Amino acid sequence: MTRTHLHTAVAAVLLASVALVGCKKKEEVAVVTPPPAATEPAPMPAPMPTTTAPVSVTMVDLGNAIGPDNKVTTMMTTFGTKDTIYTSVATDGTATNVPLTAKWTYQDGQTVGTETKTLNTTGPTVTEFHATKPSGWPTGKYTVEISLNGMLVQSKQFEVK
Repeated sequence: MTRTHLHTAVAAVLLASVALVGCKKKEEVAVVTPPPAATEPAPMPAPMPTTTAPVSVTMVDLGNAIGPDNKVTTMMTTFGTKDTIYTSVATDGTATNVPLTAKWTYQDGQTVGTETKTLNTTGPTVTEFHATKPSGWPTGKYTVEISLNGMLVQSKQFEVK
């Protein structure tokens, strides 16, 4: 009888341990992710292109003399018949092979002179134009028209007395 009790007790212990193992909460398994493979850093973005301001005419002055900086020394709108008429054209911006033209016309639009210079600049520049008439200018009203790259940008009226 002791054997039967002993067998029963062992069987009960075995069943209890099996039940405990079967009912035991499963442990969560930690998933270890390997570090990412070494990669090269992302390339720096390309620098934005520098925009440059297109060239523009900022000032037109008339006079009968200019200084070494191509600027009119004394601005005037009335000239004598034997004067050389200077036009100083100030520009700013960037230009490569851009034509700058001064066209002088007399009263009824008759062209009395045209001069073109090529701008190659990256900043403020003063360009000088001049018109002469050794035999003398007819008295009357005149206009000088300044064109940049073929487009009229400014005009100034003056008079010869």
